[in-house]
Amino acid sequence: MDLRTFIETLRREGELAETSAQVDPYLEIAEITDRASKAGGPALLFRSVQGSALPVLTNQFGSERRLELAFGVPLAGVAQRLAGLADLQLPPAGEAPLESGQLAAYAPTRVDRAQADVEMDRPDLNRLPVLTSWPGDGGPFITLPVVVTKDRAGRRNAGLYRLQVLDARTTGMHWHVDHDGAANFRESDGRLEVAVAIGTDPVVTYAATAPLPPGVDEFAFAGFLRGEPIELAACETVDLEVPADAEVVLEGYVERGEERDEGPCGNHTGYYSAIGRYPVFHVTCMRLRPDAVYPATIVGRPPMEDCFLGQATASLFLPLLRHRLPDLVDLELPVEGVFNRCAIVSIRKAYPGHAFTAMNALWGVRRMMLTKFIVVVDEDVDVHDPAEVAWRVFNNVSPERDCLTLPGPADALELAGPHLRFGARMGIDATRTWREEGHLRAWPDALAMDPEIVGRVSARWPEFELPFA
Repeated sequence: MDLRTFIETLRREGELAETSAQVDPYLEIAEITDRASKAGGPALLFRSVQGSALPVLTNQFGSERRLELAFGVPLAGVAQRLAGLADLQLPPAGEAPLESGQLAAYAPTRVDRAQADVEMDRPDLNRLPVLTSWPGDGGPFITLPVVVTKDRAGRRNAGLYRLQVLDARTTGMHWHVDHDGAANFRESDGRLEVAVAIGTDPVVTYAATAPLPPGVDEFAFAGFLRGEPIELAACETVDLEVPADAEVVLEGYVERGEERDEGPCGNHTGYYSAIGRYPVFHVTCMRLRPDAVYPATIVGRPPMEDCFLGQATASLFLPLLRHRLPDLVDLELPVEGVFNRCAIVSIRKAYPGHAFTAMNALWGVRRMMLTKFIVVVDEDVDVHDPAEVAWRVFNNVSPERDCLTLPGPADALELAGPHLRFGARMGIDATRTWREEGHLRAWPDALAMDPEIVGRVSARWPEFELPFA
């Protein structure tokens, strides 16, 4: 599936709204999309965008149904398939990716690229309808770029890192220190080739956001999700490959020692991220498919489109987390916690202090190391019900006994901590406290109605009508 096929699927399924009215990429598209996103509205295709010949697609991932249309199957089915990757074999150090391992059957295939408009001498980013989403943004940002790099061993990585357009041929490269692209840059000889694919098969875009172990090829993972290998084509000016059906491809490099101010940028915390120093991406070649479509996402206070991607990740990767923590029952990443501010987990508590073991095990998982709050509840608690979780926290927790704070790394977008990328995290044990854990009184029984009475009332009034109505 390419992006155009996905658009046709959205249209056929009634999940796409289209307009030919001219709209402005400066703030206006963002405001329209924000309203649609928060109202649970459809994907949006703007066919007439001021200053550009390319139409703009937004909110493509903005519901669970659209995510399932993107994957081609219900998310539960994808999670079941992922459970079979719990014994994922990573390639030995120094080998090319996927020479061994369970994803080998889905290794991408090499094809000739589709016919495209090639600009090699003077690529011009101003041809693209790059959006400015918020009034205080430092400029327009490319928000759905699949950024491709290689490490010294030739292993490919694809990550989703925003790109602030600085001028017609340069952007900022907003990768964080813990991102694989940044690691590849640090290990390079000073100049790192980069390719950017914009407008790909939606599972490719998703795979670039997935918290995969180092050494796993995101394109092979996308092929696993799609059920067939992703087709890649060689770039024109760099020794990299990108999806052959990408709508827009940017090629170029970043160079050590060259940084510029990037930001501010409105982000999913609901605040602007601060100005920071980031590498400069020099664009040496730009390719567009004929009649290319430009996809974008708007990031801001939840609920927004990216929240559905985060919830999909929680659902899909739960089986792999259970491999590390077998007593893990369920996981919720609340949209208010925007990915890594909060995780709520339920466990089958088996021994005193089990909740604290669970917290530390989860903080030891690569991307979850940035989770600021972890709340642990018993297995009979619905982690997806915020009222139920709050009730357990407010009633079960004794702060001096059940709260754990530790220093550790922090997300670069963390705004409350005193230091950049370093702060503290808190674990809250909201499970029923055992006597061995210091609760010297008997834990009271929970209120529950006699099952016979429940059945009798349900049989007499199945629609829950009041008996005296």
